[in-house]
Amino acid sequence: MKYLLTFIIGERSVERASPEEMKAGIEAWTAFDREAADTGALIACEPVDDAEVKIMVGENGEHTVTDGPFAESKELLGGFCLLECKDLQEALDWAGKAPIQPDATIEVRPITDLSQFGYESATLSPVKANAAA
Repeated sequence: MKYLLTFIIGERSVERASPEEMKAGIEAWTAFDREAADTGALIACEPVDDAEVKIMVGENGEHTVTDGPFAESKELLGGFCLLECKDLQEALDWAGKAPIQPDATIEVRPITDLSQFGYESATLSPVKANAAA
């Protein structure tokens, strides 16, 4: 089963980090990524930048592109990690290993399984990648 970890961080916290703090953070995240990849759990793990635009979809299906969104709170989406886990406990274990900064939040969300409706995701999970190799 796939799980999405989203990392909610303090506003502009990366911009306030010293070069030494950034280097240590990159090393910690690289180690996390390697461990998750080596176990076959990692699908994707990336930081995200501030949102530049948002697309509103109207009831008629029309798309409206606007600037933003502009965060009204001090918390922003800082990144995500998509994992293939056997269960929620394994996803929680990975969340516990994520080298996230103090006072940040990690949301753990299962990816909805729509296979009962005939949907097959094209996402290349570690299991599918290993089977194809």
